[in-house]
Amino acid sequence: MKIIDFETIRNLSISPADCVKWVETALRMKYDSCLPHKISMTIEPDVFFNTMPSYLPSCGRFGVKVVSRFPKREPALVSDILLYDATNGDFLALMDGSWITAMRTGAVAALSIQYLRTSSAREYAFMGLGNTARATLLCLMAVLEGPLNIRLLSYKGQELEFTKRFKEYSRLNFSIFENVEDLITGADVVVSCVTVAHGQFASDTCFKPGVLVVPVHTRGFQNCDLFFDQVFADDVAHVEGFKYFNQFKQFDEFARILLKQNPGRTSDQERILAYNIGIALHDIYFASQVYDKVKDSLPDISSDKLSEKFWV
Repeated sequence: MKIIDFETIRNLSISPADCVKWVETALRMKYDSCLPHKISMTIEPDVFFNTMPSYLPSCGRFGVKVVSRFPKREPALVSDILLYDATNGDFLALMDGSWITAMRTGAVAALSIQYLRTSSAREYAFMGLGNTARATLLCLMAVLEGPLNIRLLSYKGQELEFTKRFKEYSRLNFSIFENVEDLITGADVVVSCVTVAHGQFASDTCFKPGVLVVPVHTRGFQNCDLFFDQVFADDVAHVEGFKYFNQFKQFDEFARILLKQNPGRTSDQERILAYNIGIALHDIYFASQVYDKVKDSLPDISSDKLSEKFWV
């Protein structure tokens, strides 16, 4: 068994392009995999503990991600991944899930944008400018060519740190907006990584025809559920409990677009929502790829595991 820590994973220098390729590969095998519903325990209003299992027959691996959020901890959101060999049940690795969670989330958002944006999309609005937004933009640059106009919502100086992070990329043109409605009005793509929202972010009239909204953390866009033309999600179980799920005009899982079972966007006038809540399929596929990259360079951690049946 290997222990794979955060620094080991980060030092692999896995490219954003590879991250997008990995999430697409994993989604293409979604219906051949086993993906039980995650078990979520809310301990306090802002404290949770989730268990997310998945089995990938195509990889011969299964595993589980355990993620928790404790606001008083630094960082507040922490995850660990257990990876197993599906042929014999051997415990392959215990690895940190922080980098994997951030990058697979950003890669899924970028993949959705790649497939669902309009053909003339130029204006990309970002709100909630933490690691998830950074990962999304890194992955977006890996799949889209040419200059990108990036709109940022001003909030506690986050926009300054964000532009500083990407100052070396000359094809990014940044503009700062002081309120959400101005940010969204005129945007072709809206990416929200805001974790807390009290009410709707913007009125219906702010969302132009053809807009794609990617609410990574889902909050603040319930009004869009009622009038957007199409809604896609990574897994139906994640959205079927939404208040207006039965009032979606048209719904499907995003994986069906990749499998050519759904055409996705059918016109540049359609308003589309892409709810990607996060599925363990991606975490375990990423973990499997990471394990294969480092397994020969890390020592085995010995353990006195059982080798025969025991009796009490």
